[in-house]
Amino acid sequence: MNESLQTQYGQGYDTDLAAQQQRVLRNTYWLLALSMVPTVLGAWVGVSTGIVASLGMGISTLVFFVGAFGLMYVIERTKESGAGVVALLGFTFFMGLMLSRLLIPILGFRNGASLIMTAFGGTGVIFAVMASLATVVKRDLSAMGKFLFVGVLLMIVAGLVNLFLQSSALMLTLMVLSIAIFSAFMLYDIKRVIDGGETNYISATLAIYLDLYNVFQSLLSLLGIFGGERD
Repeated sequence: MNESLQTQYGQGYDTDLAAQQQRVLRNTYWLLALSMVPTVLGAWVGVSTGIVASLGMGISTLVFFVGAFGLMYVIERTKESGAGVVALLGFTFFMGLMLSRLLIPILGFRNGASLIMTAFGGTGVIFAVMASLATVVKRDLSAMGKFLFVGVLLMIVAGLVNLFLQSSALMLTLMVLSIAIFSAFMLYDIKRVIDGGETNYISATLAIYLDLYNVFQSLLSLLGIFGGERD
């Protein structure tokens, strides 16, 4: 009798845990979709006003890091309340605003709008592939996060160095690596939610949003370099 009760309790616990993980994943996807709205709005404001483009490279880089890390700190501090959603949406507006620095020169191409849609579609395909892989991969990917994090740190350092070197080869290498690393991060972050390693949908949304943002930015930059058509 006791063994039967323990078995039923264990099955009930597993069912509740699976339902919670599905709820977190569902809320993450909904909030991720919602976050695209302030991102687009921020990008539109940035392109329309040129406020970010008017800043020098050094100042805009400083504003980006201070603003991004400051807002991410606020999100993590408020992620257990509704204020966390507001902070996240404010963060995505800021990221859209900062993206306008890239969008303005892309829109200067004759096929600029097409390049943006291609990059958006490509990012969507990568997301769909990574999300699908996350549901079928059975092995634990937790160890993968450490290597990816080190890769991101090295990329940031190399990117800062390239502000002074202005090496085209290094810039292209970093773009390709960014697509590869953040695509892998996408798989890792979605798998964490599915496996129950991340139980807060706001934190999960923030992580996946950053993956998408970096893949889109790098993909659009490459398309602009190799596919941009001038009048």
